[in-house]
Amino acid sequence: MSEVALGAPPARKRELPPPLVMFGLIWIGLMLVVALAADLISPFAYTALDLRNRLSPPVFMGGDWLHPLGTDELGRDVLSRLIYSIRTSLIIAFGATIVGAVLGTTLGFLAAHFRGIVENAVMALVDFSASIPFLILALAVLAFFGNSMLLFVLLLGLHAWERYARIARGLAISASAQGYAGAVRQLGARPLRVYGRHILPNIASTLIVSMTLAFPEVILLESGLSFLGLGVQPPATSLGNMVGFGREYLTRAPWILLAPAVVIVLTTLSVSLIGDWLRDRLDPTLR
Repeated sequence: MSEVALGAPPARKRELPPPLVMFGLIWIGLMLVVALAADLISPFAYTALDLRNRLSPPVFMGGDWLHPLGTDELGRDVLSRLIYSIRTSLIIAFGATIVGAVLGTTLGFLAAHFRGIVENAVMALVDFSASIPFLILALAVLAFFGNSMLLFVLLLGLHAWERYARIARGLAISASAQGYAGAVRQLGARPLRVYGRHILPNIASTLIVSMTLAFPEVILLESGLSFLGLGVQPPATSLGNMVGFGREYLTRAPWILLAPAVVIVLTTLSVSLIGDWLRDRLDPTLR
């Protein structure tokens, strides 16, 4: 007798993501490959000067293949700087997103576990942080303390941490009220084990979706601060840094600005598409 006749459930056909999501996945994969292999695929050092070819146009505007995307005002290869800028911006974005997620989730768990005074203090801090315009705070901190890569990542990590705190607190309280968390506690498990080994895995999907939605915001913040001259400092380069320096040559050499601007738009769009798709896939009410 066949398996169908015995009532065996038919194998579910794996559905491919929509075309826009596939584009986003391919683009993010390409950006990761470029970031990891920047030293291998970059045709020149991002600080190498070629003063004889200053403001050389890209290939599609009549330039030569020595500099496919043209050169900037100092003769530096735009393609090489773009490759290293992608790596710098992704490191900052990933680092800041992880810092914000860890900080917010930890405080949310503390508020859910201790309740009372600790919960009120954490939620007051959340409300206070959400009421301050982050860009103004970032400008003040960077102007007063100076700039370094570590400080810049930690500062951007403070963006949207309150979002993770609210989500973690609410989901942790809900999970604690369910049977599995209470059973683990009755078996003598410590709070760190309860939250780390049992509650966190059950709410991880929601936190991951929140991270994918916060990631493009961090990229745009980094680009904006670097555009204003308070982000990544020369000789280092980032996508926002390239846009900031290229604005002075917008009419004479628009390729200096357009190349990193296109990468910023496509990267933030791709991550947003992937985040929306993950939210729909991981939401049990939409299955």
